[in-house]
Amino acid sequence: MNKYLQLFRIGNAAMGIIGVTVASFMASGTGIAEHWVNLIISAVVVFMFIAGGNSLNDSIDAEIDKTAHPERPVPSGRMTAAEARRVGGVMLAGSVAVSVLTFDLKCIAIVAIACAMMVAYELRLKQRGFVGNLTIAALTGMTFLMGGAVVHNAEGNAVVALMAALVSVGREIAKDIEDMEGDEGRSTLPMRIGPRKAAAVASAFFVAGPALSVMPMVWNSYGPLYYLVVVADAVFVYCAYKVFSDPHKAQSLAKKAMLIALVAFILGVAIPWPS
Repeated sequence: MNKYLQLFRIGNAAMGIIGVTVASFMASGTGIAEHWVNLIISAVVVFMFIAGGNSLNDSIDAEIDKTAHPERPVPSGRMTAAEARRVGGVMLAGSVAVSVLTFDLKCIAIVAIACAMMVAYELRLKQRGFVGNLTIAALTGMTFLMGGAVVHNAEGNAVVALMAALVSVGREIAKDIEDMEGDEGRSTLPMRIGPRKAAAVASAFFVAGPALSVMPMVWNSYGPLYYLVVVADAVFVYCAYKVFSDPHKAQSLAKKAMLIALVAFILGVAIPWPS
């Protein structure tokens, strides 16, 4: 594979573009076609952002990847860590520059803040456990805000963005509990307060996210199929229980529950209540 395509992780970039497009649909419904120019711009922005983040990651984790991912461009010797770092910086800066073409201040701000958070995470926060967990969770939620911003309705995705961020914190902590033995050099929450207390924190986040799903029901924001979200809520509550005994299963189920919740939001937008 071309070294740049491999560095950028094209599959991840494609998933990111799909995610933001879905988020745009959630914020605009059938009117999404009216914003086709911004949708194209957002696809370029997301591609550059993810490519930049992955490039920066590979430049920093060059030594680790010699064992974990020896086929990647930097550890395989096809690219230097300095080159990957320069590519990462150019792509992240480029994503902010391209976002200006949306002429939406919220969109530009979201992209700029996300880039700053990504750089901070890779350079410092990744090793600091809980702060890093919060950063990744915030970036997850900002995907939905970005999707809303490009169709001029970031506020429309505020609830789902916060829900995604909250359950993502729980999932990140569960992963840290699972990886305690191999996380040398990091200061994760389970390492600092112990796995059981960390599980309690993760459990609280797994419950807090689904609790917000009631708000669109009260506001009658979505169609009847949105109520499928209760299935996702039930899985998240189970994760809150399971994280104490099996953090791997909890974080794996949480990922599936996030997908179910996303489908519920999409269907709720696509099929409104009968008039």
